[in-house]
Amino acid sequence: MKVQESAENYLEAILMLKNRLGQVRSIDIVNEMGFSKPSISIAMKRLRENGFIEMDPQGWITLTDSGRKIAEKIYERHRFLSYYLQKIGVSAETAAEDACRIEHVISQETFERLQEHVAKFAAESKEE
Repeated sequence: MKVQESAENYLEAILMLKNRLGQVRSIDIVNEMGFSKPSISIAMKRLRENGFIEMDPQGWITLTDSGRKIAEKIYERHRFLSYYLQKIGVSAETAAEDACRIEHVISQETFERLQEHVAKFAAESKEE
């Protein structure tokens, strides 16, 4: 199933906040992403309806297995792409912005080949 880029961004933000704060509420997402409370409320409702998150009566948000899988995939791509864009001389700010756009459109096949290429290059560099 193809997930919209906006949903991927929300799921990634929830994962990052969970890792940083331990627990996540909608207001944390508002503060992290800079969107309005009503926008985040609508987005969380959609994520709940699609089975990507659960929200308890106190408002704590948790990722479901399917939501976590998507969030981890996007976050892994973001970290990898941002890091290696910086390694080739792109500024940290531009690398993060570009990684945020690329992470949603790059195919799994291309991403895996990039990872393999970087690993191969790193191994060859160590041999020299």
